[in-house]
Amino acid sequence: MSKSKLEYIWLDGYKPTQNMRSKTKVENDFSGKLEDCPIWSFDGSSTKQASGGASDCLLKPVAIYPDPARKDGFLVMTEVLNADGTPHISNGRATIDDDDNDFWFGFEQEYFIMNTQTQLPLGFPIGGYPAPQGMYYCSVGGLHTHGRDLVEEHADLCIAAGLNFEGINQEVASGQWEYQLFAKGAKTAGDEIWVSRYLLDRLTEQYGYYIEYHPKPLGKDMDWNGSGMHANFSNTVLRTCGSKETYEKICEAFRPVVKEHIAVYGEFNDQRLTGEHETASIHDFSYGVSDRGASIRIPIITVEKGWKGWLEDRRPASNGDPYKIAGRIIKTVKSANIS
Repeated sequence: MSKSKLEYIWLDGYKPTQNMRSKTKVENDFSGKLEDCPIWSFDGSSTKQASGGASDCLLKPVAIYPDPARKDGFLVMTEVLNADGTPHISNGRATIDDDDNDFWFGFEQEYFIMNTQTQLPLGFPIGGYPAPQGMYYCSVGGLHTHGRDLVEEHADLCIAAGLNFEGINQEVASGQWEYQLFAKGAKTAGDEIWVSRYLLDRLTEQYGYYIEYHPKPLGKDMDWNGSGMHANFSNTVLRTCGSKETYEKICEAFRPVVKEHIAVYGEFNDQRLTGEHETASIHDFSYGVSDRGASIRIPIITVEKGWKGWLEDRRPASNGDPYKIAGRIIKTVKSANIS
């Protein structure tokens, strides 16, 4: 008889920023298939998802990946259900309107690596600041590059887990990094971002670090770039229409629902979306070709291919929930009523 360790991962009920939770289920002679992952319960009263008098919530497995750091291990992403089997109010994944996987998403996850002893980003001295930003972006060498060992190991883990991991680079501030994931289907894209975050957070336990997803961890008044999670997205229309007018109509559909998007794009995003540091103001909406200061950037390659490609919403914060971000983008794109 063989035994496998299944790590069930879910999102708790904290507001406005949910946290990852996980626990291990040991299964005998497990096949490795999603359909053989049983629904499991947990104490929702400990995660702000139920009351103590009726504390059971359910974990419904929705995606499975091999766990590269555990012998006979699997990572099981789950949705939270109420005891009666209906989606819990905290379950953003269940609200995504993309059952045919027509929408493709590429998320660019930025983050800071923090030292647990100093509680400062790597490269920051106690009581002071490193050299100004400018030399850190895509740098090499010990003077400006900090945390590469962890970043490389995280990339290896994601690839070994079967995630569609597309790249890494150091970002503009000291100790700030980014990785990119792409998936066909909004739910899959969200699953892979959350599992990649889980692998990153778990890995820091070995290094004496922690990951800071706050979009402006150095303070809103500091002259350092914040952290975002740019959302590159397309559907069949965007990939094939060949029409500037269609692109503009879809972009304009975002204008009247700015507040609805910002509401799910991450806590403290007002500190990041100031109109400076390659951001648009949180109060405005704009779009433009190759414009990194716009709310939505139309990539130059999309234009060069005859208006066939994708759009990039640059507003989501690094701590945003990819399920809610994707769900809101899909709703807005569909509201443009373009067949």
